Amino acid sequence: MHPKIVQLEGFEVVGITTRTNNANEGGPDGTIPKLWQRVMQERVLDRVSDKTDPNLYAVYSDYASDANGDYTLVLGAKVRPETKPTAGMISKSVPAGRYAVFTSERGPVAKVVVETWMRIWTYYELPANGQRAYRADFELYDERAADPNSAQVDIYIGVK
Repeated sequence: MHPKIVQLEGFEVVGITTRTNNANEGGPDGTIPKLWQRVMQERVLDRVSDKTDPNLYAVYSDYASDANGDYTLVLGAKVRPETKPTAGMISKSVPAGRYAVFTSERGPVAKVVVETWMRIWTYYELPANGQRAYRADFELYDERAADPNSAQVDIYIGVK
């Protein structure tokens, strides 16, 4: 499973946020499922103005260290530059740079996304596969993720 390497321009995402780490998310007190629940219940994407596309973005940033440290997650929409966040939301910049794109299998969204992250962590254990930058990573939920029981998601990993 070798990812496709792409060069991206930077962009902004406006949405709701949490600060967490993978150890917390592996237990009963994980905040990510609650954040996803809020996105759906509060119709967050519908409340974001100046969207550039209809997709949902899950942006991981502000890494304290590596895959084991704290990070910030923003669930939201890609917006035009300098868009002011709606009340109760934040704006997060995804920096320009090189990204490795990993595409999930097709299946239940919660299952295939977790499995893809596990493959990513294993992939970067091998030095020959390069190094993660730990600046920003993101999941892209486009039309292939419209059916949560048969979804396919791209995960973009910032690389050095």
